[in-house]
Amino acid sequence: MDPIFTVVVGILMALAISGLVVGVANDAVNFLNSALGSKAAPYWVIMTVASAGIIIGALTSSGMMEVARSGVFYPGQFTFAEIMMLFLGVMFANVILLDLFNTFGLPTSTTVSLVFGLLGAAIAVAAVKIWGAPELHGSDLSNYINSGSAMVIISAILVSVAVAFVIGSIVMYLTRIIFTFRYHKVFSRVGYMWCGIAFTAITYFALFKGLKSSGLVSPQLMQYMGENLGLSLLVIWVACSILMAILQHIFKVNILKVTILAGTFALALAFAGNDLVNFIGVPIAGWDSYRIAAEGGGPDMMMGELMKPVTANFGFLVAAGVIMIITLWTNKKAKSVTETEINLAKQDEGVERFGSTIISRSLVRAALSFNRSIEKVMPERLRRSVEKRFLPLRPQEGDAGKAPFDMIRATVNLTVASILISAATSLRLPLSTTYATFMVAMGSSLADRAWGRESAVYRITGVLTVISGWFLTALVAFVIAFAVALALMYGGTVAIILITILCGYMLVQSAILHRRREAKKEMAKQNITGNREAEDVMASIITEVSETMESVTHIYRDTLLGTFNEDRKILRKTVKDSNELFYQARERKYQVLPTLQQLQSNYIESGHYYVQVVDYMSEVTKALAHITRPCFEHINNNHEGLSKEQVDDLIYINDEVSRIFERINVMLQSNDFEDIEPVLRMRDKLFADLDEAIKHQLKRIKAKASSTKASLLYLNILTETKTMILQSRNLLKSQKYFVEYRNYEEPVAAV
Repeated sequence: MDPIFTVVVGILMALAISGLVVGVANDAVNFLNSALGSKAAPYWVIMTVASAGIIIGALTSSGMMEVARSGVFYPGQFTFAEIMMLFLGVMFANVILLDLFNTFGLPTSTTVSLVFGLLGAAIAVAAVKIWGAPELHGSDLSNYINSGSAMVIISAILVSVAVAFVIGSIVMYLTRIIFTFRYHKVFSRVGYMWCGIAFTAITYFALFKGLKSSGLVSPQLMQYMGENLGLSLLVIWVACSILMAILQHIFKVNILKVTILAGTFALALAFAGNDLVNFIGVPIAGWDSYRIAAEGGGPDMMMGELMKPVTANFGFLVAAGVIMIITLWTNKKAKSVTETEINLAKQDEGVERFGSTIISRSLVRAALSFNRSIEKVMPERLRRSVEKRFLPLRPQEGDAGKAPFDMIRATVNLTVASILISAATSLRLPLSTTYATFMVAMGSSLADRAWGRESAVYRITGVLTVISGWFLTALVAFVIAFAVALALMYGGTVAIILITILCGYMLVQSAILHRRREAKKEMAKQNITGNREAEDVMASIITEVSETMESVTHIYRDTLLGTFNEDRKILRKTVKDSNELFYQARERKYQVLPTLQQLQSNYIESGHYYVQVVDYMSEVTKALAHITRPCFEHINNNHEGLSKEQVDDLIYINDEVSRIFERINVMLQSNDFEDIEPVLRMRDKLFADLDEAIKHQLKRIKAKASSTKASLLYLNILTETKTMILQSRNLLKSQKYFVEYRNYEEPVAAV
């Protein structure tokens, strides 16, 4: 056997480990979202329950491994050498793609990534065979690709998106009608029956999706339940309801928490048992191919033996389970993906990660119009009755704000997802657990009115971003696998080495990028009040304003210097830095209300000035961004630079601005505002100088002494500089009052 194939097997095993890491990081959201979002238990308890589900699911992994070797293509049509290149191309594409989604915190389907990766690589290898054989034609591609199986997989996955969303919405709406947000009184009477239904769905799901082929459950029992499904479910529901009633009324256990943890265990078990093929199916197929070829015929041996049923190596399953558990506890990208889904489903609005698009705005307008039409024909009494069922909790009520959503919605998410996945399994339809769980969660959040008018456009944009990412997953997985497989087929050993190095480099770079993004996010969180004392909040605000103005000073100076010297590198950096300042200021505006709530009653006046400070800080950073971007675009587009007269004027203006900012920064850092009047006089003088500079420029324009683009840039710099200084002066004044009230206002005595 050629040593290169031994190296390929080693690479496949390394990619299997990497695939497990990136796969768990992305799919963890499937089984953690409901428990973490409802805060059903401490973090370590949720993770322990999920870990138990993973290890049992991995050790009892059923015969899903066939998908990797015969679900998309016919292995008997390929030689050992060809199929090893095919598998290698799939794994490179799979790992790179999933890691990319994890880096940006977006959930996607590992099933889709695997299926389309296999399809792309198989078509590439088959195309090379057809091109190299004169007797073969393009129509012969059907002899290599199992197109019927692939289309069934793809269509079932796409249908599951709409079905999961609609059913999740309907079930959540009816559930909230029954329980409302103040569910404790009703739940004490009928909760055991509700949890019995949920537990029945979860139990059935665990049996048929997770343990059906594991050997832990009697085949005769599984057959009997399948033949007498209605009776079986009734018996399970009665037994679960009795158990829940005993726990609730005798042992005083919160059965919602028990149900949520049981659902988390079941989904984790099914994930490990059925989605394990997405991570190690291809490497194990590569290992089996290597073993078969070594025993029977070498690189030119046809691999029809891969069509035989698979018995997974127990050692591989143990190792896979351990790696998945370690990843679950330690991988920070898993937390990023989970946060994305929880933020899209949380009950209260806040800082929204996604922006607004014309599609999301149109959908919201259409929904509002439809809602008004329904209200016109709905009897007033019925409308008021329904509205009462959806009244949100008030801030002073016990459960308000404790979790992104309550445990009633968490049980709906787990129950509906379990039923959908179980139904698809019993019908022998492949289904993406990511798509099902995500769309159920989005449907339930919509029905629960979590997408209010304050947040709907941003949530819809987020959901559409994730869904479009799913379609992108299919396309990118296909293209990358196709391209890599072609390169491997033609490049041989050199291509294997180069692509391996490239893959490793991309993984390292994505880790660095994710670490930087998380560091920025952590810095932003430090500016959020959290649970700090009011004095800590006040001190943080004062420091924050000082640091922002210090950054504005440096960026403005560097922008002008970069423009004078036509230095694109400096200007690109100032654009990046100014954009970051602007986005931080924008997020601060969303955080105003939580900050004000953190301040005690004796800081009400200070809170009033804090609102002004935040607004003026936003305006300062906006004006700065309106200077940096045009300067960079002007130089980047190779337009004619500023004239000597314009540069001289701006150097003078920059000196004046620097003196003003220096005075402002000293006052902000020392909290001593005695020099505020001199700054006012300096501002007035600067405004006069700016007006004079504008007049000089108008004369130069009339005399055609400068180019049009340079003139527009010059006037823009002067105008935005004036705005920036004006808002900086207002910021300083508001900060002065903010600090004074902080220092001198007496606390209000407790009543």
